Amino acid sequence: MAIYLLLASVIILICVLFNKLSNKVGIPMLLAFIVLGMIFGSDGLFKIPFGNYEFAEQICSIALIFIMFYGGFGTSWNEAKPVAVKSILLSTLGVIFTAILTGFFCYFILHIELLESLLIGAVISSTDAASVFSILRSKKLNLSDNTASMLELESGSNDPCSYMLTAIVLSIMTGKANTSMVAYMVFAQLVYGIIIGVIISILSIYILRRFKFTTAGFDMAFVIGVAILSYALPSVIGGNGYLSTYIVGIVLGNTDIANKKSLVNFFDGVTGLMQMLIFFLLGLLAFPSQIPSIFLPSIAIALFLTFIARPLAVFAILKPAKCKLPQLLLVSFAGLRGAASIVFAIMATVSPAYTRNDVFHIVFCIVLLSISFQGTLIPWVAKKLGMIDDNANVLKTFNDYSEENDIQFIKLAITKHHPWKNKLIRDIILPPDTLIVMLMRNKEAIVPNGNTILYEKDIAVLSATPFQDENSIKFIEKKITSNSKWKNKKISESSISSDELVIMIKRKGKIIIPRGNTLIEENDVLVINSPIEA
Repeated sequence: MAIYLLLASVIILICVLFNKLSNKVGIPMLLAFIVLGMIFGSDGLFKIPFGNYEFAEQICSIALIFIMFYGGFGTSWNEAKPVAVKSILLSTLGVIFTAILTGFFCYFILHIELLESLLIGAVISSTDAASVFSILRSKKLNLSDNTASMLELESGSNDPCSYMLTAIVLSIMTGKANTSMVAYMVFAQLVYGIIIGVIISILSIYILRRFKFTTAGFDMAFVIGVAILSYALPSVIGGNGYLSTYIVGIVLGNTDIANKKSLVNFFDGVTGLMQMLIFFLLGLLAFPSQIPSIFLPSIAIALFLTFIARPLAVFAILKPAKCKLPQLLLVSFAGLRGAASIVFAIMATVSPAYTRNDVFHIVFCIVLLSISFQGTLIPWVAKKLGMIDDNANVLKTFNDYSEENDIQFIKLAITKHHPWKNKLIRDIILPPDTLIVMLMRNKEAIVPNGNTILYEKDIAVLSATPFQDENSIKFIEKKITSNSKWKNKKISESSISSDELVIMIKRKGKIIIPRGNTLIEENDVLVINSPIEA
C-alpha cells in the first residue's frame, strides 16, 4: 500500500512540475502528462504493467464528471450569452456532422467496417475545452469577437452529444438496439439529462442559500456531492449524466452563492488533478510499440478531421450567422481532441462490441497529434489571423476569480472619537478611487448610499484598487523582547529611520494598525515597510 501511495505522490509532483515546464517552453501541458504516462508505462523506462481498461474506464469516467462540472461552473454566462446559440449549434449539429463525415471517411477511404467507422467518428467528434484554454491561459491570450467564449461554451457542452452518439453506436454494434430503441435512447439521454440537471440545480441553490455550513469546507463537500449526483441520477434511468452535470455546473457557476471564490479555486485544482489523471492513464495504457501499425490510418483521420470535417461543420453552421472568415478559420483550427475522446475510446474498448481495429490506440494517436500539432500552433494561427484581442483577458470568459486583482477591501471601525462618527457618507471626503461598499451594524450587513449615517461601532468596508508593483515593497518583522529599546515607547518615540514605517503590530493574536501615540509592548511583532535596496 505504501509503495503505491509513494508512486502516486511522485507522479503527481512530477505532473505539477511538468505543468510549470510546459508553460515556459510552450508545450501544451496535457501533452506532457501523456508523455509522462508513456515513460512510466509498459513500453517506457519504468515498465509499470498496466492494461486494466475496465478500471481505467471507471476512474476516467469519474474524473470526467468533475471536468464537465467545472466546465460549466467556470463559464461566464454574461460573456457566453451573445454566442450561446452558435456554440450550442456547434456542440450538437456540429458534433453529429463531424462524426458522420469522419465515419464516412473511415468507411470509404480507409475501408474500415461501417459501424466501426461511425464509432471512431463518434468517439472523436467532441472538442476539449481544457486543452484550448490551458494554451490560451498559459499565453494569456484572448480572442476577439467573443471567440474564446464561443470555444469555451462549445467545448464544454459538446461532450454529452459525443457520449450519446458513442453509446448509440455501441448499442447497435452489440445488437441491443433497433430503430425504436435508438429513438428512445435519444429521448432519454436529452430529456432526462436536462430535466434532472435543472431540478438538481434548483434544489442545490435553495440549500446553498438557506443552509449555513457550520464547518469550513463542508460547502465544498456538498458541491462535490451535487456534481456526482447530477451524473449518477440520470445515468441510472438512462439519461445523459454528462449533460446533467454540465447544466448543474453552469447554473451554480452563474448564481450568487456564498464562498464562490473558494469553490472556484477548489474545483480549479480538482479539475487540474483530474486532467493529470486522465492523460497520465492514457499514456500508461498506451503501448508505443503498437503505434506504427496504426499510425498511417490515425494520421489520415487526424488530417481529415482537422482540415476537412471540422472546417465543413464550422462553416456550415457559422457562415449563415455571418461570422467573419478569420473567426471561422480559427474556430475550425481550434477544435482540439482531448479528455472526453480518451474516456469514450476506453468505453468502446471495454464494450462487448467487436472491433477489428485497435480503436483505443487510433484515438490515442489522434489526440496526441491534435494536442501537439494544433495545440502548439493555436497562438501562432490566432495572431496570423488577427484574432488576438490585446485589450481583454481570457480569464474574463470564466467565472474564475483566482487571478483577479482588480479590487481589494479595507475594514474600518467607527470608534467613539472617529471623525466620521454621525456623519452622512456623502459628507465624508474619501481618497480617490475608494468607495464605502458595505456597513456591518449589529451583525447585519447594510449596503449604504450617500444618505447613510455612520454610527459608533459600525464597521465600514471600503473598496480600493490594489498596488500592483509588489517588487517595490519589502516587509520586515521585528520582535519586541524584554530588553528591547523600543519596549514601552510610543511609535513616534521609537528610533525608526525616516524612510521606514511601522504598518502593523501583531499582538496576542490580534492585528493593530498603529498611530504615532500607539504604545509598543513586550512580545509585540512590528511589521515594518522598509525600502528596497538598490
